[in-house]
Amino acid sequence: MSVRPAAVLSAPATAAAAPLPVLGRDVLVPLVTGGEVTYAALDYAASAPALQRVWDDVAAYAPYYGSVHRGAGYLSQLSTDLFEASRATVAEFLGCRPDDQVVFTRSTTDSLNLLAAVVPEGTQVYVFETEHHASLLPWRGTDVTYLAAPRTPRQAVDSIRSALAGCDPERPALVCVTGASNVTGELWPVRELAAAAHEHGARIVLDAAQLAPHHPLDVAGLDVDWVAFSGHKLYAPFGSGVLAGRADWLQDAEPYLAGGGASRRVARRADGGVDVEWHTTAARHEAGSPNVIGVYSIASACRALTDAGFDRLVEREQHLVARVRAGLAEVPEVRVLSLFGDDAPRVGVISFVVQGWNSSHFAAALSAEYGIGVRDGLFCAHPLVRTLLGTEPQDPGECGAPDAEPGELPQPSAGGTPISLRSLNAIRVSFGAGTPDEHIDRFLGAVRELVRDGAQWNYRAEDGRCVPARD
Repeated sequence: MSVRPAAVLSAPATAAAAPLPVLGRDVLVPLVTGGEVTYAALDYAASAPALQRVWDDVAAYAPYYGSVHRGAGYLSQLSTDLFEASRATVAEFLGCRPDDQVVFTRSTTDSLNLLAAVVPEGTQVYVFETEHHASLLPWRGTDVTYLAAPRTPRQAVDSIRSALAGCDPERPALVCVTGASNVTGELWPVRELAAAAHEHGARIVLDAAQLAPHHPLDVAGLDVDWVAFSGHKLYAPFGSGVLAGRADWLQDAEPYLAGGGASRRVARRADGGVDVEWHTTAARHEAGSPNVIGVYSIASACRALTDAGFDRLVEREQHLVARVRAGLAEVPEVRVLSLFGDDAPRVGVISFVVQGWNSSHFAAALSAEYGIGVRDGLFCAHPLVRTLLGTEPQDPGECGAPDAEPGELPQPSAGGTPISLRSLNAIRVSFGAGTPDEHIDRFLGAVRELVRDGAQWNYRAEDGRCVPARD
């Protein structure tokens, strides 16, 4: 059935040679020093701005909004058609195998918690301590082994092989690994890790939250069993996510949520109980009224990135990565954090510390004095950042107090040896398909000025963060 009106069809593809138009690209923000400046959004790793094309697609569909799988009316049929067409679009975007299932969730976190809820009893799970909390924490109710941070891609593969060699071959096993670090941006050897897992009869799930927005994905080519990602990092708003991959564990388990939509048939028993026949499709784990707008926005983003030429977007982003890294390297007080070393390939996510600066203070000054939005902290990857910084949890201290005293930032040795310093957290700059060159130039200029001249404003601690002091 096809009931899509012309108004809901996607807008023409955007030229790939320039940054893709995003919402908020013309927003003006006030500076504490006076005046306004166009906001430089450099916190893509947390939530990327929505593509203008995605917003236009959603706006075109909004008047036709209706309940999904719930009604005989035209708008309900239209919304159902869009919802299922979006599933097919996402499967194509991910390079899924013909019998893979695409389950729509709320986020990467929700997707991985769903998978953790359906793994067979007794499954042995292996996770590196370098994972984002979304892929580090859901397995705590299983037989989980946390592997130490590898210092090279080869070491990561060897660690998995060694760990799986000691697992019980009679029990199922699962490896969970990131595709690109949300702290360092470094790419992980996913294909090699998948091969190592399958050599030992284990399965592997890929946390692609930071990979999907920056690189084309090929589930079949990478040979991963499942992939999870979030729409809000893929230039699509509205709080939707995806878990895609093998259907068997998903279909053998009880639904993640019990309720309408997950059930095919519900009947009263003579003893007063209830018998339930659950769906065997992706609907089994999509109980409740689905977020059709969120799902449609993910599909729109997938089409937009594909139509723009994803390889060309990757090429442009790599030029931005090189410019940021080269610019930061010119400031002796700055140290970029790395797990695999300076030569490791990475996406547009870079974390660093600045000698003599509290990271929250530095990030606050970038925002208040330059209109630049970055992230500071431990980035929901506490074990990894503390490994890179060589620190343990401690009180953040007063706003403006340096994370490290002069002389405590030695050059990291070859191979990505942890930097030894007393930094409590780090600063992260992240960017992508919608980032204009001017934002990168402004950021690098601001870093140089802050290091050279210091902040122009006074800052104070408020709820553990540095904020501009009131005039």
